[in-house]
Amino acid sequence: MQPNLLTLLSPANIIIFVIIFTRISGMIFSMPLISTYPIPEQVKIWLGALVSFILFPMVAAHSGFVVPQSMPELLLYLFREFAIGYIIGFCATFLFAAVQIGGEFVSIQVGISMSQVLDPTTGESTQILSQMYTYLAAMVFVGLNAHQWLFAALYKSFQAFPPGTDFVFTGSIVSQVLHMSASMFSIGISMILPIFCVMFVSEVLMGFMSKMMPQMNIFMVAIPLKIYVGIILMLMFLSPTVTYLITVTQTYLKNILNLFV
Repeated sequence: MQPNLLTLLSPANIIIFVIIFTRISGMIFSMPLISTYPIPEQVKIWLGALVSFILFPMVAAHSGFVVPQSMPELLLYLFREFAIGYIIGFCATFLFAAVQIGGEFVSIQVGISMSQVLDPTTGESTQILSQMYTYLAAMVFVGLNAHQWLFAALYKSFQAFPPGTDFVFTGSIVSQVLHMSASMFSIGISMILPIFCVMFVSEVLMGFMSKMMPQMNIFMVAIPLKIYVGIILMLMFLSPTVTYLITVTQTYLKNILNLFV
């Protein structure tokens, strides 16, 4: 028992555990919901330590790790590990950024862009509809067990890049990250496109009415009408919006899962 304990607490195993913990911490401190909502830092650290204990036997068994000979070399290892984990969690935040873009477009089109609430994820003021779509995306994210996908991607990253191996941003990794980030705008617009089109047509019709009946103050009617129509359209397209978010979220998660393949 004592020799096994001494082997387990050897300097190489301790450094491997610290490296695993660093990669996991990078993902936890960047992944949606856990990194953005006001969760105590101690909870995040303990979560990272728990996952590190679970993954340590599997990762250490397949690791040809060589103990770094200097502190700068160890710090370089830790920086690389944190970057790998951070990339996994950061790619998942693109989905929520896309949803916020769509919500801001709807707010502007409906005419309530000036009404704002406090966003607990950033501590800043944000538009009401943008916050509503963010909560909707969060429910889809949790409902699809997306956190399990992210931890699976983390484990696959250990298979592709065991602790201590040289990690480089290959063209495949960079292209996938750029593709996911570039698709934010198109996803946000596609999500609210039906509402946007109907609201645009209604504005054109109100413009014609203002020309045909100049004596009528159409703008006094248009502002509350746009709000009512916008809310009705959001309720009408709620189910298709959720279906679209499910499809997009699954696509994002599959891309993240294959990021380091």
